[in-house]
Amino acid sequence: MKVIICGAGQVGWQIARHLSGERNDVTVVDHNPDLVRRATDTLDVQGVAGHASYPDILERAGARDADMIIAATHSDEVNMVTCQVAHSVFAIQRKIARLRAQSYLDAIYSDLYRRDHLPIDVVISPEKEVAEAALQRLSAPAAFDTESFLDGKAQLLGINIAPDCPVINTPLRQLTDLFSTLQAIVVGIRRDGTLFAPGAGDQIFAGDEVYLFTRTQDMTRTLEIFGKTNEKQERIVIIGGGNVGLAVARALEQRTDRVRVRVIEKNRKIAEDAADALERTIVLNGDGLDVNLLAEANIAGADAVLAVTDDDKTNLLAAVRAKGMGCPMAICLTNDPSLVPLMAPLNIDAYINPRATTVSSILRHIRHGRVRGVYSIGDAEAEVIEAQVLSTSPISGQRIRDIDFPEGVLVGAVLKGDKLVKPTAALRIEEGDVIAIFCMADDVSEVERLLQVSIDFF
Repeated sequence: MKVIICGAGQVGWQIARHLSGERNDVTVVDHNPDLVRRATDTLDVQGVAGHASYPDILERAGARDADMIIAATHSDEVNMVTCQVAHSVFAIQRKIARLRAQSYLDAIYSDLYRRDHLPIDVVISPEKEVAEAALQRLSAPAAFDTESFLDGKAQLLGINIAPDCPVINTPLRQLTDLFSTLQAIVVGIRRDGTLFAPGAGDQIFAGDEVYLFTRTQDMTRTLEIFGKTNEKQERIVIIGGGNVGLAVARALEQRTDRVRVRVIEKNRKIAEDAADALERTIVLNGDGLDVNLLAEANIAGADAVLAVTDDDKTNLLAAVRAKGMGCPMAICLTNDPSLVPLMAPLNIDAYINPRATTVSSILRHIRHGRVRGVYSIGDAEAEVIEAQVLSTSPISGQRIRDIDFPEGVLVGAVLKGDKLVKPTAALRIEEGDVIAIFCMADDVSEVERLLQVSIDFF
């Protein structure tokens, strides 16, 4: 498939990395020649330097015979115009745009994106994705990463293993024997900075970051087995009242269980807008690093702090300060993946990477066919793919032990009808089953071959 990616920043680069690695014909467009050069030097892609919305630039990028265009520049307006030009001049079938401004995303204006108006097939909102990710983190405060799969019946959890974890130094195969009624399976372990898919004989050690699938109703028990407790979040302080902070505060206000929220925002105008938009939330205007203001927000009595300003370092420092003042849990938004290794030494419990959530969202829409969901793990080190098994798939009718999966691939959960089933070696995968598969980045193309799901949008 021929794809044009407009915008060679972190999101564009990661999408290009995924698609080029799956032997697609990818061209990257960006007005910054250095970013284009970085993409062409490190990836198997072509590059064009210029403004993505200009017809002549798109022509040079091969728009005449392109199958898809992904507009992920830093400007909403450029992304929208790029999709319009791609449709009107080049008749490109599939158009995806990343839009940030809330006004463009309001449901009452959704008619704007019809084919006879602004022809955008899929609109991706980073702020909306990040807000949903933040709410997921708050729902499982003992995990540093979490995502729902299989119609909400299964959860992927990322857990830091502490020295007092009851199951350290235990081979994974023994966990199945010890907790036979528990629907949970370890699919990934990050040790000393390296992520891998474990074998049955591998053990879990203190300091590991473990990714595991569990049945949603078993989540609390699973966390307890791994030495974690899920405390109820009733008092939350949000540092940053922009689009992300506002979306999270709104969602928390709408919950049936009473959650008390305080928002701290440095910019007076943004703080006033947030105060007008929220009903029960207290909004404080000031610096989230100010000890006195944090005390006024009763940070010591809060169950969690969520630092989601537009500055990574402010988020890190605010989270550290809040923890130092007695807040038991800190969640930090960071755009820079190089800052992630600092989270554990700084005692930050969980982080959200907006680029990773946006990449996951875009991949979910690119991998159409029978793929129902894609979640990117870490710095695009691995993916979890949720897909329905087709009758023509090589894995249909086979037991899991007989499927020729690559070494870095594990089945995390299987949905048969409306029943979630634990994936054992003897389990037979049948047509119509929905499976969630953990796979290292290098194995994605082979997994898609086994599923016989092409990146197809017809």
